[in-house]
Amino acid sequence: MIEDEANIAEAIRFILSRAGWRIALHPEGTEALRQIREQKPRLIILDLMLPGRSGAEILCDLRADADIGLARTPVLMLSARAQHPDSVPALDQATAVLAKPFANDDLRRMVRELLA
Repeated sequence: MIEDEANIAEAIRFILSRAGWRIALHPEGTEALRQIREQKPRLIILDLMLPGRSGAEILCDLRADADIGLARTPVLMLSARAQHPDSVPALDQATAVLAKPFANDDLRRMVRELLA
């Protein structure tokens, strides 16, 4: 998961850990991309608004990666701007988008579906 807001990141980690998933947390994108390339996660949860490189830029990098498996890794994009997807072109590259604020059940359901 790449999320810079510590309270949101910890809440998501708590929710998903209780459901049995392991979560690696990264507060910014550059180091996260390096770790993602090494660890090859089954799912990436990515915030749109990040310091430095935006979630949209990170998503574009992932989709263009030479490693086809990594390029096809499901990405759940989190965004307060998801209610207006036309304003964020990169959202169409995400596998799924979850608008903030979201219900815990919606988060668990989407993760379950994306990992199925």
